[in-house]
Amino acid sequence: MSDTPKSGAAAAAPASNFIRNIIDEDLRSGKWGGRVETRFPPEPNGYLHYGHAKSICLNFGLAQSYAGVCHLRFDDTNPEKEEQEYVDSIVEAVSWLGFDWDKHLYFASDYFDRMYACAEYLITAGKAYVESLSAEEMRAYRGTLTEPGRESPYRGRSVEENLDLFRRMRAGEFADGEHVLRAKIDMASPNINLRDPAIYRIRKAHHHRAGDKWCIYPMYTFAHPIEDAIEGITHSICTLEFEDQRPFYDWLLDALATGGFFPRPLPQQIEFARLNLTYVVLSKRKLIQLVEEGHVAGWDDPRLPTLVGARRRGFTAGGFRLFAERIGVTKSDTWIDFSVLEECMREDLNEAAERRVAVLDPLKLVMTNYPEGQSELCEAPNHPLKPELGKREMPFSRELWIEREDFMETPVKGFHRLYPGNMARLRYGYVVKCTGCEKDADGNVTAVLCEYLPDTRSGTPGADSVKVKGNLHWVSAAHGYEAEVRLYDRLFAHPYPGNRREGDPEDFERSFIDDLNYDSKRTIRAVLEPALRNAAPEERFQFERHGYFVADRVDSQAGAPVFNRTVTLKDSWAKARS
Repeated sequence: MSDTPKSGAAAAAPASNFIRNIIDEDLRSGKWGGRVETRFPPEPNGYLHYGHAKSICLNFGLAQSYAGVCHLRFDDTNPEKEEQEYVDSIVEAVSWLGFDWDKHLYFASDYFDRMYACAEYLITAGKAYVESLSAEEMRAYRGTLTEPGRESPYRGRSVEENLDLFRRMRAGEFADGEHVLRAKIDMASPNINLRDPAIYRIRKAHHHRAGDKWCIYPMYTFAHPIEDAIEGITHSICTLEFEDQRPFYDWLLDALATGGFFPRPLPQQIEFARLNLTYVVLSKRKLIQLVEEGHVAGWDDPRLPTLVGARRRGFTAGGFRLFAERIGVTKSDTWIDFSVLEECMREDLNEAAERRVAVLDPLKLVMTNYPEGQSELCEAPNHPLKPELGKREMPFSRELWIEREDFMETPVKGFHRLYPGNMARLRYGYVVKCTGCEKDADGNVTAVLCEYLPDTRSGTPGADSVKVKGNLHWVSAAHGYEAEVRLYDRLFAHPYPGNRREGDPEDFERSFIDDLNYDSKRTIRAVLEPALRNAAPEERFQFERHGYFVADRVDSQAGAPVFNRTVTLKDSWAKARS
């Protein structure tokens, strides 16, 4: 029996969002006086991925919908893993997605003094104590899901002793791990998160913003509620893995409100299901493995589900926003097929991208009756849905490049392109009649021979005088140019990387690495129409018939852009799913 999870149906319209119902009720009751303030609180210890895009669109989108504000806040409470590089990349990613936090850019480290004051208050109120058990001993005392925990022998320390030890922790008198500060709640609670969780630990590490001012740092579960309360967040939206932490979130803020630190009502934590996307891994550990083992070419590899990778591949901010709207927000874990994301990108690019012509597998076409040395200009629309964008000129000459698959010496049934005796239209140009082909010594076709019909040029009265079924795109051999084109596809060949499959031996341990798609990148030399030579980095186009492409933002040079395929025109994986 396979362990493969079942995929949810691909949504075609905006899905439900239960969080809006909560906000609507809060506004109706006047709970927050009409305010809606959300936040996106990443830890600056890595690059954002597709799942973060969902959260960004949710938090900023809700704030926009209710004329509220969304804060961009960095939860920088772990100095050993955080770097300014990640701060910069996150700021860039959120801005690229189209969202603006205005003046509301915050860092947890800005609140370290206030967090410390909160911790001292909890000690004086008898709600926190300094723990001297080792980490292993603390785990043993904590109990299990079915057995209650045991109280630490240090739990009964006096307020004075706890304050003295905590202040000495701050002064740097103790080694890492020698003591921690714990909340004093209930070691018998069925929720393990309420069994006296650690709220401060000793870390003698340099902080990327605070420098060496601190050698004790708050735990994330302690810092995050306080940050929300300081900033006046109304709806603190996070993923389902924090649902079991909500009782501590509420306990802590209630205790601090009782101590006069924060006014009521207090921020409300709301959990939603994180993004589960087929053909993708979003685990930070797995992403690091892909990068460090060289399966991808860095964090911005266009196949990697990071936002820097997505941007380099040509995915659009509008496509991500459409995707977030389409999949909705729920409390239950479901799988979204990767084709939903791809289709959102197609919809956005179909509207935004101008059209151009590229021949990816070139085969020479020679019009034997077209004058040698002569050329003319054909007109092609820049965007068939936007006539206001005008037309561009495409040089036409005696020798052209066409796709190799557009010629068959012996055609199969239903083939309507070029074969000896058949006619087809050169898009934006003339109708041609195939008269034969040339071959090399090995029998490989090196050129297709045709005669053009002079009175059939597109846009002239004779264009409809000859009816043909085949329509070919082309690039002038005399005017087109060669360029590097990278054909990207899904990084994994299996929808649930690393999951067991039907037929796997009982003792077989499948790794997600086993499911890599080794055809996820092909680099070719293609022939492009001259208008593409001056494409700017990140300029996007539809290459007619082939899909949507973007000029690579890293490797493109002036006059020599490198193009990445963003997505094909149609879902090429549909057959594999059926």
